[in-house]
Amino acid sequence: MNKAKITTDKGVPSNSRVLTLLSQLEKINAESAVLDADNARHITSKILHLIQTQEKTKKEMTAKGSTGMEVILSTLESTRDLQTTLNTLYILNELVSVAGGRRICVLVSKGGTQILLQLLKSAIKESPPCEELMVQLHCILAKVGPKDKKFGIKARLNGALNITLNLVKQNLQNHKLILPCLQVLRVYSSNSVNAVSLGKNGVVELMFKIIGPFNKKNTSLLKVTLDTLAALLKSKTNARRAVDRGCVPTLLAIYQDWHRADTRHRHMLIRKGILGCIKNITNIKLGRKAFIDSDGMRTLYNISQDCLPVRALDPLINTSTLIMRKCFPKNRLPVPTIKSVFHFQLPVVPANGPVAQIYSLPPGVDDVVDESDDNDDTDAETENETENEDDEKDQKLKNDDIETDINNLRPKQDLSRPFEELKIYERFFPELTENFQGYDFGAEWSSKSMPVMKPKDPVPIVVPTAGEEQSADLCSTKKEKKLLRNEEQTKQTASRAGDFENPPAPLGINSLKITKNDADVQANKLLPSQYLKHELHREMERLNLEGESVSKNLKNCNYACVNGQKNKGGHQCSASSKGCQQFSGSSEPLPEYGSSPLCCPGVEVDHDDDSSSSHSSGEQGVLEVPDTAAVLPLHDPELYIETVKHTKSVPEYTEVAYPDYFGHIAPTFKEHTLERLYGVQRTKIFQDIERLIHSNDILDKVVYDLDLSSCPIIDDGESLKFNSQFESGNVRKAIQVRKFEYDLILNSDINSNHYHQWFYFEVSGMRSGVPYRFNIINCEKSNSQFNYGMQALMYSVQEALSGRPRWIRTGTDICYYKNHFSRSSIAAGGQKGKSYYTITFTVTFQHKNDVCYFAYHYPYTYSTLKMHLQKLGSMHSPQIYYRQDVLCETLGGNSCHVLTITAMPESKCYEQICHFRNRPYIFLSARVHPGETNASWVMKGTLEFLMSNSPMAQSLRESYIFKIVPMLNPDGVINGNHRCSLSGEDLNRQWQSPNPDLHPTIYHTKSLLQYLAAIQRTPLVYCDYHGHSRKKNVFMYGCSIKETVWQTNVSATSCELQEDLGYRTLPKILSQIAPAFCMSSCSFVVEKSKESTARVVVWREIGVQKSYTMESTLCGCDQGKYKGLQIGTKELEEMGAKFCVGLLRLKRLTSPTGYKHPSHFLDLENDLIESSCKVTSPTTYVLDEDEPPFLEEVDYSAESNEDADVNENAADNDPSTQEDVLSDSEATRVYLH
Repeated sequence: MNKAKITTDKGVPSNSRVLTLLSQLEKINAESAVLDADNARHITSKILHLIQTQEKTKKEMTAKGSTGMEVILSTLESTRDLQTTLNTLYILNELVSVAGGRRICVLVSKGGTQILLQLLKSAIKESPPCEELMVQLHCILAKVGPKDKKFGIKARLNGALNITLNLVKQNLQNHKLILPCLQVLRVYSSNSVNAVSLGKNGVVELMFKIIGPFNKKNTSLLKVTLDTLAALLKSKTNARRAVDRGCVPTLLAIYQDWHRADTRHRHMLIRKGILGCIKNITNIKLGRKAFIDSDGMRTLYNISQDCLPVRALDPLINTSTLIMRKCFPKNRLPVPTIKSVFHFQLPVVPANGPVAQIYSLPPGVDDVVDESDDNDDTDAETENETENEDDEKDQKLKNDDIETDINNLRPKQDLSRPFEELKIYERFFPELTENFQGYDFGAEWSSKSMPVMKPKDPVPIVVPTAGEEQSADLCSTKKEKKLLRNEEQTKQTASRAGDFENPPAPLGINSLKITKNDADVQANKLLPSQYLKHELHREMERLNLEGESVSKNLKNCNYACVNGQKNKGGHQCSASSKGCQQFSGSSEPLPEYGSSPLCCPGVEVDHDDDSSSSHSSGEQGVLEVPDTAAVLPLHDPELYIETVKHTKSVPEYTEVAYPDYFGHIAPTFKEHTLERLYGVQRTKIFQDIERLIHSNDILDKVVYDLDLSSCPIIDDGESLKFNSQFESGNVRKAIQVRKFEYDLILNSDINSNHYHQWFYFEVSGMRSGVPYRFNIINCEKSNSQFNYGMQALMYSVQEALSGRPRWIRTGTDICYYKNHFSRSSIAAGGQKGKSYYTITFTVTFQHKNDVCYFAYHYPYTYSTLKMHLQKLGSMHSPQIYYRQDVLCETLGGNSCHVLTITAMPESKCYEQICHFRNRPYIFLSARVHPGETNASWVMKGTLEFLMSNSPMAQSLRESYIFKIVPMLNPDGVINGNHRCSLSGEDLNRQWQSPNPDLHPTIYHTKSLLQYLAAIQRTPLVYCDYHGHSRKKNVFMYGCSIKETVWQTNVSATSCELQEDLGYRTLPKILSQIAPAFCMSSCSFVVEKSKESTARVVVWREIGVQKSYTMESTLCGCDQGKYKGLQIGTKELEEMGAKFCVGLLRLKRLTSPTGYKHPSHFLDLENDLIESSCKVTSPTTYVLDEDEPPFLEEVDYSAESNEDADVNENAADNDPSTQEDVLSDSEATRVYLH
């Protein structure tokens, strides 16, 4: 080591006593002759005295610029005097003992680690070695080791591992010596190679020898020993060795002893140390098996229950919970296959990808679970020496998903199709050639002078494989299903007012006729809610449950009876004011809608005198529905039934869900985000663990199963009844676990084996005032807003009958966590050992025998869209140019609509027509992902604003031509998918090269955009409406070259990064006018994984600079006016309207004759600083996440701490963490004609 010269920094007095002594010591070190031992001993003792008595001495020695540390280390290296060596070690120990983090780093940087290890190596050669020297050396090494990244390698190369281990073996009774030695062994073991080497030399057995039986003596030594053992057991080799020697039951017994003896909880660290050893040993499969065989689940469960009343013991409970969750035997998901229950044969099977894999699987392959749930039991020799290479990377997170190629970032207009091929889309743009001949542009507008704009050619573009022949075939092969399910009817009356003794039957699509009697005129004078209550309760009060059903094909409905044809030996159904009696049904299909007399409780029906005639045609039900048009102008139950009849589903649904039929009126009260109770997730996990411990208490009773040819309907009075066989419904199986607890399994997307998140199902037969727990057990996302205050949605038919037809947020004890159901590698992208996640919530029903519906988010069906569009088309004013065309047919034979909305020209003069044709285009789309129903509600708000007669809406229509595809994925929506279409693929990943056979809606929508670009009418704005399941607020994703490059290390010249900053203007406007919108959550970074999404493709290929994805939260807001509230349909529709207002402001800001860009809209630099981006995963680049940490010390949610701790367990590790109010002048109310 080079001889050091003492120097001082400014501010440190040069005449300081310690510096003088250090200077003298430096001179002694510099002498070439033998070190003056006496003098060195004297000086070091004085320095030690100063350090021990004066805190400023430590600061002077380690101040910036001081070489005091180098002098001390030089002395330690060169002296051969034992006392001088000890003095020097005492000095170093004092320097690094208190707040010595920086000082230790200085020591390491000066080569201190190597000097100390060399001293250890030479001192051990003395016979016997000096005990005090060994104690001081190991005390310093124990503190220095964790700060030196190369400590493990240095120790192994210097032979320090065996030196320390032998000292422990030879001095088991010398607690003063072995205590620091054990601390150093713990540091050695942080290197996997060192841990394996020590294990081979018997260190694991040695640790158990020191631990011994329960003893309260030497607790400090016991604590250090347990920590050392835990570090050693992180090695799979050592863990396996410990299992082979029966250490698991030993550790459990020791833990039990300490739990019984430590009644005052003074030794919690020892108990935590024992759990740490168990936790590491159970990282391997053998360890988990040994834990189960030793009844470890019951042991830890019982002890944890004893600890629950003491909050201070929560760290023990949390660690125990992690161990039990990890060791809980992996269960097979109780389904025959993870593929969807419903099958749809694709016209073309993709050559590769997940869909191709599904079609290529042999018939007998079990795709639900793998043969092994682990792949972590590898040979010990595979634990190669990594030498902390990860640490050498400086902990830098480089996001490889960010696009770094400037050429790829620069938008290039690429039509990729000849114009002659695109000309067929000219028919969707008649507004560009319309001359309005024949229209009356008189001063007085009237509905007669301006007829509704009809498509000139109503025939849709037909894709050969999804065209008329296929759809006709689907219709021709469709068989009539029974409209009602079997249900025995009781003769008892309701036990309490407002309760259903027998829940209503599902609404049959072809079975209902809606009537409004003469009393409607009087009832219309009531308020909407009063009117609904008046009408529906009037019918309920007239019910008579004297009927009895013996048919296997009919189900009695309390307020919507549907009577079938007369069967052999059957009786004629008589309708009277007392009710409708039902005696028998028919095995033949029920007649079509409106083809026969109907029967409904409380409604007199005129019958044909020829009874045989009436019987031959059958009798249908009449459901009297109140007129809620004043509140829901776009909702019409009768029209909804008609639209449903033309909706084609793969399961051929024949039922209508009551919420979709009745409609939804947004509640007037605020729905706050649910406050997460402390320990709620832990409680749920304990209840899951009880299934294993108390297995005899589990019913395991299947009450609903779509995999069976006929779904079981158990009506024993002890189980809930489930149903999901209606449009957008999704629940595959329901299992009664306990008396009031049910496990629910969701259906996969059709032609897929995953994407389980969306749910929509019906529940009936409940008791009132009883808490029911529902567990959806096959979710896949690693986290959810259910962990951050989001609640599920519930719709009560009983409440609707009471005048409150609405979806409300419901549920308590809500959480989302990893469960013990194994997810096969087939569905997990090849990864083994993955698990599903559980959404659990508890509901207490208000009404007995109610019919309630639960949904992931506010449902918005395809039939609802068709109904809304038809109502909008019939209600619009003559000032509005409105067209509704069928863009194409989907794979399932449903129509994909495209809308055109703008303002009619004021007259037929040339200038007005030219202005009309030359308005810039705004292109909007929504609902490419079926589970993101909030996107449809935002779109509904946009459409209602555009079709309103407010001055702002008229000004907006006069500014732009709107092309809107309100639902890009009708098939997925209809069939209850969460993300995919019938092709089994995410349509928002097909925009680069859409297949006209498999992705017709994307293919033709992109073609519309390509046609506009080809005729030099590229849209000013493109926005695709989406929903976001893991973030709050509403925000946008856009595309920017600059902001993408700025987040990488790529160097680029300023000329390469030139771009108009206008892409930020619209989001900035929205952040000022829309209460739910959050600018700080927006991102404009282009990622490689998103290169095939609509936003990026439209930006890059079509050349739309303002190309966005607008994401709306499924949960709620954490800023602005709606902070702390869950989002509802009112807020979502408001967002859709505010988006329109934002476009109007954008027009004013960008108009050549209008205002210039205010500086605050373009303050890009400050915005980027305020909302600094960070990489949250290798595949997702977003802004700072918006969630606070949980109250629990351990986060039990997705990819929880157990995975972070078990870094060697490949089976449990994921490769990624995987995806203001308007001013008074603007607050114009939207009116609809």
